[in-house]
Amino acid sequence: MNNDNQKPLADRMRPENFKDFFGQEKIIGVNSLLKKAIESDQVPSLILWGPPGSGKTTLAHIIAQKTKSDFIKLSAVSSGIKDLKEVIKRAEEGRRLGTSTILFVDEIHRWNKKQQDALLPYVENGTITLIGATTENPSFEIISALLSRARTFVLESLNTEQLGKIINKTLRDSKQGLGLLKLKMNKKTIELLANMSNGDARTALNVLEYASKLAADKKITKELIKEAFQKSYLMYDKNGEEHYNIISALHKSMRGSDPNASLYWLARMLEAGEEPLYIARRIVRFASEDIGLANSRALEQAVSAYQACHFIGLPECNVILAQAVVYMAKCKKSNELYSAYNKVKSDIEKYGNLPVPMHIRNAPTKLMKKLGYGQNYKYSPDHNYQEKQQYLPDKLKNKKYFK
Repeated sequence: MNNDNQKPLADRMRPENFKDFFGQEKIIGVNSLLKKAIESDQVPSLILWGPPGSGKTTLAHIIAQKTKSDFIKLSAVSSGIKDLKEVIKRAEEGRRLGTSTILFVDEIHRWNKKQQDALLPYVENGTITLIGATTENPSFEIISALLSRARTFVLESLNTEQLGKIINKTLRDSKQGLGLLKLKMNKKTIELLANMSNGDARTALNVLEYASKLAADKKITKELIKEAFQKSYLMYDKNGEEHYNIISALHKSMRGSDPNASLYWLARMLEAGEEPLYIARRIVRFASEDIGLANSRALEQAVSAYQACHFIGLPECNVILAQAVVYMAKCKKSNELYSAYNKVKSDIEKYGNLPVPMHIRNAPTKLMKKLGYGQNYKYSPDHNYQEKQQYLPDKLKNKKYFK
């Protein structure tokens, strides 16, 4: 039996038009080019990039309702080249009959280069208009040739006010939502749900649906919402862009000597399930890159923190990492080592393999000694380590890498 009420609440509440679409005013505002293109059924190839629950699939759904084109949906998770070939065949047949084809590929970043390459010619010659949805940075996950033939639109996480409107509409909607249940949910509880959902409308509605089934006396309380969140809905993908954004925030907070921000970003990673040894390794790197000789004990602290995390693991090692990041944040800073190494690296790239000065070359054989290897070398202990002697190659003589 096909019953829409058996669908998840988030799917049932998916807007059919712009009137019920909350958020993303920057790209689908009243006079936006994208909105005009959709309403005039002149949609170009698009890449919709945004976090989970921001409205990418919903926007594609609205396009499907408004277009006269043949709208085909594929999920990159479960489809491949075989499925794509069937779509292309259908699109070519439609083209001969005067019908255009829009292909929506959800999570397009899951398609590998070969799969994306197979799609490229048909986007290029107009057989298919592509709409790709992705939570990952398209610059890294979508081939440049395909990216250059599509307009990229960036969707933002929904704010608390927008999520609140979605929740309120769902509570009132008697046709697709929960209106018939006559649920009671006060403003503070709606704000709590909106805040805990981290900008993700799907999460908000999934939790609301679960809470509605548990609600005694039709009343949804703060405690019930917290119970419905059986895990932390922190938006964090260990292999995605947000992973690198947050580790960058941790590094820059320690560099900026802000222990409070350092603790916050550390906790964001740990509470989202990050591997503690990954964080510990980054702290070890930080100890030399940003503190270095300004406090040589920072490296000892970092290595000790790594070893301690290795010994005891989570959750006990969270306070150890907290100690390490606060110590790094409070340390006197110097990037002299990091800067000096980069200068050396630059000279190596510029000058190539410069020869070792003859007097400091190793001379293990008679022939090498005869050729001058090691000749006139001054043994440092014999000169109380005060000898005047060239150690750099001739082209870099007297070069100073340290201030």
